[in-house]
Amino acid sequence: MTSARADSTVEWNPLVVLLGPTAVGKTAMALDLACALDGEVVSADSRLFYRGMDIGTAKPSSDEQAVVPHHLIDIADPDETVGLAEFQSLAYDAIVSILMRGRLPLLVGGTGQYVRAVVEGWRIPRVPPDPALRSALEAEASRDGASALHARLAGLDPAAAAAIDYRNVRRVVRALEVCLVTGQPISQQQGKRPPPFRILQIGLTMDRELLYARADRRVDEMMAAGLEGEVRELLEQGYGWNLPAMSGLGYGQFRPYVEGRASLQEVVEAIKSETHSFIRRQYNWFRLSDSAIRWFDVPETAVKVVVREVERWLAQTWSPPGCSHDRPVVECT
Repeated sequence: MTSARADSTVEWNPLVVLLGPTAVGKTAMALDLACALDGEVVSADSRLFYRGMDIGTAKPSSDEQAVVPHHLIDIADPDETVGLAEFQSLAYDAIVSILMRGRLPLLVGGTGQYVRAVVEGWRIPRVPPDPALRSALEAEASRDGASALHARLAGLDPAAAAAIDYRNVRRVVRALEVCLVTGQPISQQQGKRPPPFRILQIGLTMDRELLYARADRRVDEMMAAGLEGEVRELLEQGYGWNLPAMSGLGYGQFRPYVEGRASLQEVVEAIKSETHSFIRRQYNWFRLSDSAIRWFDVPETAVKVVVREVERWLAQTWSPPGCSHDRPVVECT
C-alpha cells in the first residue's frame, strides 16, 4: 500500500470492481455507473496505459473521459514499461484520492492479473526490469528449450517453478530475474495483504458466440476508424515491433502486412482470431464459478439492474457524512 491512506475502517472505503472480457461493454457500463453513483474510473486495462495507442485499444474517447474522470490512462509512452508493482501503487493512490473526495472509485478492466493484484493485495517484488538479463534468459530458452529454463528456476526456487507452467517463458524469465537480482527466491517475496477496502466485484458476460461476433464488429470499426494509420504513425515515431506494446493485440498483427508478407484482410482476420483467444484467456482469469464475482449477462441485463445492485451494496457499506442512499438513478447521456 502507498503512503496515501483511506479511512481505517474498511466498511467506509467501498471499491466497486467492474470486470469481464474485451468487447463485453465495460466502458459503457462504467460510464453509466459513474454517472449514477458519483463515481470515477480507475482503469485496470494494461493496454490503455500508452499514449498514441487509442484505436487499437478501444480507449475511452475524449468525450467519455470528459463526462467521467478516468485514471491510469495515457500514463506512459509505448517504449516505457508500467510493471505490475507500479500499476498497483498507482491504482491504490487513485482509489484513495477518489475516496477522500467523497466519490465512489470504480476499478474497471479486463487485465486479470492487474485486477487481482489490487483486489487481493498482492505483495509484488519491486525489482525493475533488467533488459540485458531478460535477453540472456530468453536466448537461453530459445537455445536449450523452455523446459530447460524452467528446470533452472526449479533449482533456485522450487515453489515458484511448481506454480508456473514451463511454457510460460515470460513468467519463468521474470521469476529467474527476481531470484538472480535479489539473491532471494521470488516465492519468498510474494504473498497477499488485503487492501483496506470493502470490495464489490461486478462481472459482465454474454453468450460466447455473441461476444465473438461483437468483438469482430469492433475490429471492423477500428479499421474503419483508421487503425492502420495509427500503427504506421507509431512506427514513424520510432516505436519498433520489439516493444511489448507494439507486439500486442491489435498492433503486432500488422507487422507481416507492413513488411509485405500479408494482405490487409489477413491482418484483420489475425486480429479477430487473436481477440477470440484473448477472450478465452480472460475467462480463465475471471471464472463464472467464482463466488466473489456477481455476474450479469449483457445485453439482457439493463443498466438500472446493475446500478440498483451496487446501490443496495452501498447502503450496507458506505455512509459518508451528508450522503443519502436514496439517490435516484441518474441517466447517463
